Amino acid sequence: MLTNENRGIFLITGIMASGKSTVAQLLAEKFDRGVHLRGDAFRRMIVSGREEMLPDSEGEAVRQLRLRHQISAAAADAYFEAGFSVVMQDVIIGNMLQETVEFIRNRPLYVIVLAPSPESVACREAARPKKGYGLWTVAELDRRLHEETPNIGLWMDTSNQSAEATVEQLWQRVWTEAMV
Repeated sequence: MLTNENRGIFLITGIMASGKSTVAQLLAEKFDRGVHLRGDAFRRMIVSGREEMLPDSEGEAVRQLRLRHQISAAAADAYFEAGFSVVMQDVIIGNMLQETVEFIRNRPLYVIVLAPSPESVACREAARPKKGYGLWTVAELDRRLHEETPNIGLWMDTSNQSAEATVEQLWQRVWTEAMV
């Protein structure tokens, strides 16, 4: 049984097909009271007037992305205040990562950035039924992750790891390397 000493909010980010959903689910399952919060669910709730994030998006698409992160953060806070450990996952790159950290009120907060190689991501994307890349390319998202995202939290190159191995390594390192 995990104690309250292990409780927290765990923000997992990375580019599409980096393993966020699988790793987040496995991590949430490690807690007696764990929540897997998928930020993309809030994007899909907009049924009319939704603006998708594209490589050159600005204006309304960025406002909707920021709203999605704000709602995710508020939900994470609410679950945490109700006694759950929360594993929140979404593609949160660039300055939005620092903004999202600031949206989350409760602590401890742990940030985990899954950063497998672009080649590994391309293989994962090709093997999965859900396709995330359209106008985006793996190379462009990876560039934005590495060049525009603040270096906060625990960054993990998971290129040659299974999701289970990633969670085990994460579990060993998160407490000392991921806290923000």
